[in-house]
Amino acid sequence: MNPEPEQAEPKAEPKAPQRRTGVPVWRTGKPDAVLAAAVDAARTAIEGIAKASEIGDHLAARTEGDRVVTHLFESRLPGYLGWQWYAVLTRNSRSKVITVNELGLLPSEDSILAPEWVPWAERVRPEDAQEQDVQEQDQQEAPGEASAGSETEPGAETAADAEAESDVEAAPGAQERD
Repeated sequence: MNPEPEQAEPKAEPKAPQRRTGVPVWRTGKPDAVLAAAVDAARTAIEGIAKASEIGDHLAARTEGDRVVTHLFESRLPGYLGWQWYAVLTRNSRSKVITVNELGLLPSEDSILAPEWVPWAERVRPEDAQEQDVQEQDQQEAPGEASAGSETEPGAETAADAEAESDVEAAPGAQERD
């Protein structure tokens, strides 16, 4: 007899595959034979929402349930690299008539996606506000310099400026600004 207890070798537990965002979870199983063969019907349906030149090769036919199959096509749409056109087809039991349920464009694992939305208040950095202050100061200084032909001394008011100020002060409900 062996005085030491036997130690079992640790077994590596299989990890569940991580689902990527934007990628649908497909049901597994054998697709309906009639619907799986209806690649041309799926392509024709997608051509109703996209140009034929924007639809690439047929990638897959996947089952969604009983008599429901999704056909995936490569997207050649500019700006949608890695995306896939899809057409969901179905049929009634014992029927050969195919019905198109849904069409659209889906991102794949290789797709370029827009970043998550960030509220405006969180996007503005302190240096952005400083740049805006500098630009406002430049704009306030520029009109005084841009008046060509005006030989007014700095700080001197013209008759038009004085009249405009008196109109503002005399206006009913005018509020004083700091």
